[in-house]
Amino acid sequence: QVQLVESGGGLVQPGGSVRLSCAASGSIFLIAAMGWYRQAPGKERELVASSGGAMVYADSVKGRFTISRDNLKNTVYLQMNSLKPEDTAVYYCNALVRRTSVSTWSTYWGQGIQVTVSS
Repeated sequence: QVQLVESGGGLVQPGGSVRLSCAASGSIFLIAAMGWYRQAPGKERELVASSGGAMVYADSVKGRFTISRDNLKNTVYLQMNSLKPEDTAVYYCNALVRRTSVSTWSTYWGQGIQVTVSS
């Protein structure tokens, strides 16, 4: 099995910063991509940023959020700056993983972590 564990969320004031981390562990042969999604109350889950062959960002976070990966640690980070109240959501980490050299690719999700932007 593969586990993704997020950390770093919490309450932050508008204009502030927070860094999310997500560490993948378990039976991992190769990770093709890791990314972050978010889901606000009453809204669908949406892509925030992904790191595979290229970095991809949602338009709403471009210039404010930065995704990075430490491949040795199977960890992905999301540095979030200039936070706005509309960034409030549960943030989910995901990873596209191959568990063995002959297995197919599977997507795994973390449990989610709350980020609240409020004064």
